Amino acid sequence: MTATTQPTPFGRIFPPNETWLARRPAEDILDPALPIIDTHHHLWDQREHRYLLPEWLEDVGSGQGGSHNVVATVYMECGSMYRAGGRPDLRAVGEVEFAAGVAAMSESGSYGPTRVAAGIVGFADLTLGDGVTGVLEALLQAGGGRLRGIRHAAGWDADPIIGNGHHAAGPGLYGQADFRAGLARLTALGLSLDAWLYHPQLADLVALAQACPDASIIMNHTGGLLGYGPYAGRQDECFAQWKAAMAELAQCPNITMKLGGMMMRLASIDYFNLPAPPTSADLAECWRPNIETCIELFGPARCMFESNFPVDKMGIGYAALWNAFKRLTADASPAERSALFSGTARRVYRLP
Repeated sequence: MTATTQPTPFGRIFPPNETWLARRPAEDILDPALPIIDTHHHLWDQREHRYLLPEWLEDVGSGQGGSHNVVATVYMECGSMYRAGGRPDLRAVGEVEFAAGVAAMSESGSYGPTRVAAGIVGFADLTLGDGVTGVLEALLQAGGGRLRGIRHAAGWDADPIIGNGHHAAGPGLYGQADFRAGLARLTALGLSLDAWLYHPQLADLVALAQACPDASIIMNHTGGLLGYGPYAGRQDECFAQWKAAMAELAQCPNITMKLGGMMMRLASIDYFNLPAPPTSADLAECWRPNIETCIELFGPARCMFESNFPVDKMGIGYAALWNAFKRLTADASPAERSALFSGTARRVYRLP
């Protein structure tokens, strides 16, 4: 990855360029003893990009003279390792089986102290309504006690340059009666919903949270603020829209916010055209308006950090990313930092 004059294809996932990432010297780890639960990462074995437990642990262990104290992680569904056959609605069970296997490997202690995939978020099609119960029960069994919820993404935009979520077939998913019936089944089993949609759609999430007050809903990626395609050059306007929607979301006590995951969609770091990755200080200043707004509105008890690796590795290394989060919270109290980096995650995802 070298500096080019080509537009950066924001919204699309590409294998990270290790040569480009290496152009930024490893940073010293800030506050190395601070316990971290990484609430959102993926593992996959794609033709062009293998990112499995060894690659993940290499990133977690990166840093100058040490590493961040990542004590546990939450595995997030990404369409990895689906079953090749059988009932279509049960093929996603394969991903939870895979993640549970990784978790068992990690819990052996043979791969270091981090408990990878201590919590697992899989996928089930909630538009099956009451019929999703059998799928959820199969996921629970496959998770071996680690399944904490499902993610059914609704990210959709009419402009194809945005790149819609892998489960979104059109607008209005969270308002559908069949989806809400499926969410009721999910909630009855004590599982949470990881929500993912873009900032122009956030009213849909407000309506869902208000209509389903017993559901535990976890919003991904700092609320999905878009900054490319038809949203490029409209940063102030889009930020104002996003902030107003965040204020409404924060009034819903059943919503928790994940902080991070903005590398692709916010489009504030031009990772295809920079000569080297940003420093943690650079990224902290770039993401500060979004992160600080969320913490102010939701409070530390309803916010938690995520790496979104390996997706956000397109633009920065793991050690520098978490340094950025630590810089952003340098003025917070010890109790607030404990909540943001591990406490909220442990409570919301019900981790041991």
